[in-house]
Amino acid sequence: MLKTLHRFVLLGLVLAISAGGALHAEPPALLDASRVPHVGRVGQADYGLFLLQATPRAYAVSANGAWGWASAIADDQEATAERALSNCAAYGGVACRLYAQDLDVVWPARPEAAPDAPDLPLAEGPGWALVPDGRFLWQGPQAARGAYLWAHGRAAGGADSRGSQPQPHARAFNNAGYDVLRLDREPATDETAAGAQRMRLALAALRAQGYARVVAAGQSRGAWDALSALDAPGRADAVIAIAPAAHGPTGSPAHRWALDDLSRIVAAARAPGTRVAVATFEGDEYAPDPEGRAAAFARLAPRTAGLLLLDRPPGLHGHGAGSEWRFTLRYADCLLHFAEGRRAGC
Repeated sequence: MLKTLHRFVLLGLVLAISAGGALHAEPPALLDASRVPHVGRVGQADYGLFLLQATPRAYAVSANGAWGWASAIADDQEATAERALSNCAAYGGVACRLYAQDLDVVWPARPEAAPDAPDLPLAEGPGWALVPDGRFLWQGPQAARGAYLWAHGRAAGGADSRGSQPQPHARAFNNAGYDVLRLDREPATDETAAGAQRMRLALAALRAQGYARVVAAGQSRGAWDALSALDAPGRADAVIAIAPAAHGPTGSPAHRWALDDLSRIVAAARAPGTRVAVATFEGDEYAPDPEGRAAAFARLAPRTAGLLLLDRPPGLHGHGAGSEWRFTLRYADCLLHFAEGRRAGC
């Protein structure tokens, strides 16, 4: 029986890493903490945390060694930059100036703008589009380490979630050389079976683009769709399912058959080359029968290349906990290492 309130389960992990892959270009200057002027090792380490933040974001430094950064202040680039400068000054900085903003190094002595992501979908069909996310560094299929595909949840009341920013753990993949793309779905036609099929089509499109690795990730219904794509081998090298759900919040009539539907997805999994990471959270109103769900997820282990089950980790609560900074800090690097078949980092 599964009675603990939280578990960290690592099952059947395959350690082999794909021998093939793209030739990777030199990393962008933005990712090189050693280039940040004036700050010492502590400031450079904090810059590494800054690189995991959502945009808009800004990092400011002072000639006397102080620094400060800010992220996503009212989703306003100017307000975020002003907060970074004021944080730098609050920590003793004099005449603080911006070093990095969003994806660009803006330091006057050696500025470097990030390449633009394509502004058109790489693939699309009725009700869906595979969209490069311009809030992340872009390299293209031949130069990138892989593709990280993010699928959003289905918002209550039919709200449109297209264009929503992927959760911050995606930054660890992007900083390691993965292109980040979104699977945007039209809310009016975003039924469960249709969403799963759109995930399959998007993954096939990424394979056709020639990416060396493909990671399918998502939250809530997007995570459910990613798990549904495990019904055939080779679609993805890894799946990252954050708070997977498809049956509405507590009180929904569909909760009566939610566990049965999940069990069918697990039974249909035929993905011996795919590593699967699942994160669930205490107090998730979209997750009936947490113990039964944990047992169902555990049955994925022999059907895949390896299972990482983050089952109700302490200190993280609710359906949206995967977007919290504590989740990113604990698990972003772990998810990257696991997706590439390494135990280190987990």
